[in-house]
Amino acid sequence: MTIEIRSITLGLASTNAYLIGDTDTQEAILIDPVDEADVLKKMADGAGWTIKLIIATHAHFDHVLASRDLQAATGAPFYIHTDAAAMLKTLPEQGLRFTGQRFPPAAEPDRLLITESETIEVGAIHLETLYTPGHAPGHLALYMPAQKVVFSGDALFAGSIGRTDLPGGSLDVLMNSIFSKLLTLPGDTKVLSGHGEATFIDQERLTNPYIRAYGKE
Repeated sequence: MTIEIRSITLGLASTNAYLIGDTDTQEAILIDPVDEADVLKKMADGAGWTIKLIIATHAHFDHVLASRDLQAATGAPFYIHTDAAAMLKTLPEQGLRFTGQRFPPAAEPDRLLITESETIEVGAIHLETLYTPGHAPGHLALYMPAQKVVFSGDALFAGSIGRTDLPGGSLDVLMNSIFSKLLTLPGDTKVLSGHGEATFIDQERLTNPYIRAYGKE
């Protein structure tokens, strides 16, 4: 069994999309359909993988802009947390706010995730959902314990944290998510976030200025 992770950075906000592939079954999960559905599908096709599931960590435009087109191109179901569903419907209006032009509607979710520590499986790929709101309603991180990898979305970055000044954001809620759900993971867990470079849980626990400052309050 071999699990591979590939990434690409796309869109107005330079957002990371992640493709997780089971090289035995050639099945894959796409985390965050950020933009340019054709590019995301070509990445999977180039690896010889078939996208079987699309998951968004949250419903900000830069994480779901390609959701409808990628769903149509692959036939893969689209999952998001139930608390993010209302914001998902505002994708056209998010376009007006951030760019002055309406975005197309997002995909209709095939499933709304509602439980904590739910296990999602495609082939040998096992993801555990971690409910990590604060940056956005219904924000999820996705944890692969066997591979020691967590996809943190926009909750935690290398040297930073997600912004909390957008609708539904809360610094206290976000920091509680980080301390209770992410910093409790093994220190050698690799953090693959929605923006920027990879990091590790121990590195952020020891050096992230936001975590260090908040932990002293």
